[in-house]
Amino acid sequence: MPLKNSQYDLLMREYNRRQLNAVHRQQKNIERAYKLAPELEQIAVDLTTLSAQRARYFIQGKKTNANALRSQISSLKQRRRVILADHGLPADYMELHYQCPDCKDTGYIGNKKCHCFLQAAVDLLYDQSNLKEILRRENFNTFSFRYYSAEYHPTLKRSVRDYMKDVVNRCKTYVSCFEQQHGSILFTGNTGVGKTFLSNCIAKELIERTNSVVYLTATELFEIFSRSSFSYQEDACDDVDHYILESDLLIIDDLGTERTNSFTVSKLFYCINERINRRKGTIISTNLSPGDLRDIYSERIASRILSSYDIIQLFGNDIRIQKKFGH
Repeated sequence: MPLKNSQYDLLMREYNRRQLNAVHRQQKNIERAYKLAPELEQIAVDLTTLSAQRARYFIQGKKTNANALRSQISSLKQRRRVILADHGLPADYMELHYQCPDCKDTGYIGNKKCHCFLQAAVDLLYDQSNLKEILRRENFNTFSFRYYSAEYHPTLKRSVRDYMKDVVNRCKTYVSCFEQQHGSILFTGNTGVGKTFLSNCIAKELIERTNSVVYLTATELFEIFSRSSFSYQEDACDDVDHYILESDLLIIDDLGTERTNSFTVSKLFYCINERINRRKGTIISTNLSPGDLRDIYSERIASRILSSYDIIQLFGNDIRIQKKFGH
């Protein structure tokens, strides 16, 4: 989802706070280390002096002199490590420590948004949409099999309950193998049989493993594509690429409930195809059968999904109705 200016500013303020905290923590560590071992302060002065002298020698082309200082610098660093260890402190105790060492808490690597920025943006969008509260309620720990019949199902040749136990295990396997396989799932089945719930179960697990997850209903997905397609701001299109095409997992819920036209069909193929090519995981939930997908969208879209996705059909009675009437 494209970030609003206020959302972007909020994230950047957080990154500024992280950098200031890192410097503050380093300064406190240095002060504590100097109190424990005053020799460390002199070592720091000597290292600064020798490093500056070595740099001057390199500029002057005096490589022999510069190399001669290397051993002195190395000895001082080793002495510092020994002193810190003697006081039960790690070797990097006096260095800067960032929450994200890749971008050094700036949010960017060069001109590209860091993976931590993308995740922070997704987390922010989740917070503002209350989706995290949903994930607290809907996850593998709260998934109940009691809403699925224990009676024999002739099509499945076992009970729906036993079948759903296998489905949940398949979803957990999907999570455990996600970082290696980046697979995709199509959940099909009638209304209220657990498609969205299982998508949320997977989403929560992957978010906790620091994967970026974007959840959108089909209607929201196509509204975002529509806004970016008719926007004159190049940044808006870039953000769509980041949050829809480049998120580790994209969940498209209730496909088939949106207004279907040539635009949505073309954008759906674009989204599905791009994410497959980029090896990004996608979960689609729909009441439509594979045949309906072919009829409503296109042979090309149906073929891409059926050949690349794990198709999981869910069975059972509407759980929302069962809960309403206390079953």
